Order: sequence, then C-alpha cells, then structure tokens
Amino acid sequence: MKVLQINAVNKIASTGRTTSEMADFLRREGHTCAVAYSVGPSDHPEFEYQIGSKMDTKLHGLLSRVSGKQGYFSKAATRKLLSFTDEFAPDVVVLRNLHANYIHLPMLLGYLAEKDIATVAVLHDCWFYTGKCCHYTVAGCYKWQERCGDCPALKKYNTSWFFDKTAEMLADKKTLFGAIPRLGVVGVSDWLTGEAQKAPVFQNAKVIQRIYNWVDTDLFVPQDTTALRAQMGLQNKQVLLCVASGWSKAKGLDAVLRLAERLTKEQVLLLVGNAPQEQLTDPHIRHIPATNDTKELAALYSMADVFVQPSLEETFGKVTAEALSCGTPAVCFDSTANPELVGEGCGAVAPAGDADALAKCVQTVLAAGKAAFTERCRAFALQNFRLEENMRQYVQLFETLCAMH
Repeated sequence: MKVLQINAVNKIASTGRTTSEMADFLRREGHTCAVAYSVGPSDHPEFEYQIGSKMDTKLHGLLSRVSGKQGYFSKAATRKLLSFTDEFAPDVVVLRNLHANYIHLPMLLGYLAEKDIATVAVLHDCWFYTGKCCHYTVAGCYKWQERCGDCPALKKYNTSWFFDKTAEMLADKKTLFGAIPRLGVVGVSDWLTGEAQKAPVFQNAKVIQRIYNWVDTDLFVPQDTTALRAQMGLQNKQVLLCVASGWSKAKGLDAVLRLAERLTKEQVLLLVGNAPQEQLTDPHIRHIPATNDTKELAALYSMADVFVQPSLEETFGKVTAEALSCGTPAVCFDSTANPELVGEGCGAVAPAGDADALAKCVQTVLAAGKAAFTERCRAFALQNFRLEENMRQYVQLFETLCAMH
C-alpha cells in the first residue's frame, strides 16, 4: 500500500511527531509512505516533499488576514504538490493540519475527489468541519452544525482583519469534502469523534471513527531521575510539570499562574514551552524553553510528581498521554477531550475553568504521593496509546477505504 500524508509540520511538535511515527511504522510493515509538509527537518528526501517556501506562507498568511479566507492561496505550491502526488500515485492520502498558510484547499480536495483517491481526514483540531475555528467550546459557538457567519472569534486564529467569510468557507468545505467518494474521518478522541458525527461537512463520509493518538511507550517510560533532580537543584522538592509548544491564555496560562500562587516553598512548577517572560514572575515557576528533544521530555515527565494540563480546549493532549506513559499522574479540567486521558486512578479532574479547584486537585495528588498512581498510569497508557495497536486500526481503515471501488 502507498500512503501519502500531508501535514503542516514534519517530525516536530505533536502532529509532526505523529506524522513521522506513522511513516516509520508503515515502512517497517512493508508499505510505502511519503510525507508532504511545510516546515520541519527531513532525513528521508526520497519520501519527504516540502511544500512551498517561507515567502509563500508569509504571503498566504497576509492574504488570509486581508481577505478573511484561509486556505485559498498558495496555488503554485499546491499545483507542484499535486504533480508530486501524481508521480507518487498513492492508494491513500492522509490529511492532517492544513491550516498553516501553505495549501490551496479547494485545489487539493478537488483533486482527491476527481482522482477518487481514498482519503482520511485526521482531526487534530476542529478546523476541517468549521468555518475557520480550530476550537469553539470556550466561545460557546456551535454555528458549524448549521451555518457559520457573524463569527465571535473573527479576530482570533485564524485571524481576519476585515471580513467574515466563515459562512462561505463552511459551505465550501461541505461541498469539497462531500465530493470525495471514499472519505474516512478519524477523531483522535471520543469527544472529537462525537463532534465530527454532528458535522454537516462529513455527512457523506464512509467512516467516522475514533483512533487515539499514540505515544512512544518504549521511549516514554518511568525512569530514575535522581541525577536530573540534583542537576536542576530540585532535591526534596515536589515538582509540577506543564508542557506546551507555546503558552497563552488559550492554552491555560492564567490557570498556571494562579496555581503557582498557591504553591508552598517545597514545590516547584516547571513550565516547558515558549511563554511571555514578563508574566513569569512567581518564584515558584521555573521556565524551560520549548523543546522537540523527546528524550529530554521523557526525563522531565519522569521527574515530575504531577503533570498539569490547564487547557480547556484539547482534542487529545499528547503531552498528557506522554506523562502517563512515564508513570506520572495528571490533573486536568473536565472539558473537551481532557478527562478521557486521565483514567481511573491516574490523577484528578477539576470542574472546567475552576482554577481554585484545579489547584486543590493538584495538592490532593501530591499529598497521596506519585507512587500511588504510577502503576495505573503506565497501564492506562499501554492500554490506550500504544503505537502498534493504534496504527493497526489505521491500516485496517486504509484497507477498508481502498476496497470501496
């Protein structure tokens, strides 16, 4: 089987790692897998195709903000991608994040429909089935179930400076996805799959199913971090860990700052990821820049006494799954996919948006001690997030769609 994956990034960030891990698995299993991407490193040039250029994505981003339409530019870059696709001749195309100013969506989806290529839309967020939004629960907007317009998040990602084109874009997505003869849709959590099943955009999909994202359970394992604690001066400290590629109010930074205010002098909060330095003034916070070094992340997860996921909008939450795989309990809000990832005996769940309750849950977990959770956390991760088992669900889906001729 020949599989082409298209994603904004390759090998970096959560979706980039997921993309490269799928490619590696398929190749090990004797399949051929190519990756087309906009940003990221490449070590398999024969099977990795970089789409467009930095200048093209910058121009696309500018035109998107001016026009209010996202995914309607980069025609030349998309035309070259389609030439590459013709040459590669995939049996299946896997669509991941396409909203990073590098793809002309109508050209790509129109091509897949015309060529009748089995297509799998993997929902890493909600953009595929909304007018423009990657998330909508905090805004409380569910217009995508009927008709977008009068968008309450127009100035948020994906930003439009002047025009509200959300109704037009949602209508286009209904038409474009609806025309693909063999479309499969994968939600990476039960919550997201349930939302996709309500989406008019996917009313003609042949399959809508949940397949959890995976983590490398051989890399993310409980480990002795005595030396790391000594190196970081964290002996006899209770360590709280928060991880994101970038921190903002949308990712839960406000809840992190309120949590830090409630810590004791024996407790330290490690904040990993790009963050506004002027806000990190609390003495309990220690900032670590964003990293794509998975070994470093595994060590940090293992060292932590508790992992805290403060975001209200998560379609999966790979960092939470990685922490659990390292035997570290997690605390999160009861919103979107978050509570699915914190299995019974794996931590605690606080009412959505209640920062005080989140802090109390953290202290309850710390008081119980990490050892009370580690075995359950690891077992839950192995049961739900193993690459081999979840990838086989994808292979089965690919085979099902390919057989629909």
